[in-house]
Amino acid sequence: MIFIGIDIAKNTHFASAVNSDGEVLVKPFSFENSKKGFDLFISKFNNFDLDNCLVGLESTGHYGDNLICFLFSKGFKIGIINPIQTNSLRSSNIRKTKNDKIDTFLIAKCLQLGNFSLMQEKDVSIIKLRTLCRFRFDIIQSQTRLKTQLTTCLDLLFPELDNFFKGNLHLKTSYALLEKYSSPKEISNARIDTLTKLLTTNSKGHYSYDEAVKLKSIAKNSIGIDNPAISIQVKCLINQLALLKEQINSIDKNIKEIMDNINSNILTIPGISYTLGAIIIGEIGDIHRFSNPTKLLAYAGLDPSVRQSGNFNAKTTRISKRGSKHLRYAIQRASSLIIWNNDVFYEYYTTKRSKGKSHNNAVGHVCNKLVRVIFKLLTENIPFNLS
Repeated sequence: MIFIGIDIAKNTHFASAVNSDGEVLVKPFSFENSKKGFDLFISKFNNFDLDNCLVGLESTGHYGDNLICFLFSKGFKIGIINPIQTNSLRSSNIRKTKNDKIDTFLIAKCLQLGNFSLMQEKDVSIIKLRTLCRFRFDIIQSQTRLKTQLTTCLDLLFPELDNFFKGNLHLKTSYALLEKYSSPKEISNARIDTLTKLLTTNSKGHYSYDEAVKLKSIAKNSIGIDNPAISIQVKCLINQLALLKEQINSIDKNIKEIMDNINSNILTIPGISYTLGAIIIGEIGDIHRFSNPTKLLAYAGLDPSVRQSGNFNAKTTRISKRGSKHLRYAIQRASSLIIWNNDVFYEYYTTKRSKGKSHNNAVGHVCNKLVRVIFKLLTENIPFNLS
């Protein structure tokens, strides 16, 4: 067997290869994190039988994802190594030397010892999920920022519109209205039949002729600023929001397809949707990276932070908020939903509340319990069965 160790970095990786006897077959060499670099890597191993090769990489964030997907597509078998394993080997060395070239041999040694998790097609899908979900998260943040900008513009342009739509300006009907008529003056001058049709069609009959008459009256007496620059901004913001919504729908479709292929038991948990399930699966990755649920809890930043110094011990503790913010969001959101979708979790939540815990504190306990359930489901590959 040939063991290929790769030390991952942001811009430049290092690799070497040894056989089962520890003989160096390929001395450590560097290659760029680029197409040119990947081709160089392939050229070094052209004469090797891929069925007799095993590539090892440490699980170190996203920097190795491109290379992993590339090598997997080329037919390489890939072993993912917990950095704790290489650190352990390094510590056993008297000199405890660390550099990129030596690390490639340590990684290869981990492969020889069997200290790795073999990559499957499912693992590549999980990498794609993580990328999609994080991009979706960024788009949602952009969407929120644009909605805030739009609300500010309408506070100046047409402050009465918020009450007309009962405190929710961000509806399909309001966007359609403002896209066609981006100022109170345009709305007040609109034909009543045209305005009625626009409202009725986009609200599915919720708004009709009477509301159109009322809206024209409100627009006529609006105290909003008649500023064409703000009207242009409103139209641009609505167009941007429409584009973001289209992108989110496209991403959600891709997420669902991947989740259907993975067929994870995470979706058997009440209240967990495709999106939340995808975030959790994507952020966790290989569940076997975590030896127990406490470590998974810490990775999500949901473990308590210790506040102690000398004789001082804090009476209250907060979550550490270290680790993956995306996983933390998904777990907290899922915990809020499962309370109302499962009797066991609801009883657990109400028990904490009855003991004087605040809502947020009680939900924090639910998060802890949910993480343990998720850990069991993923490690034992069993469906949710608490009822």
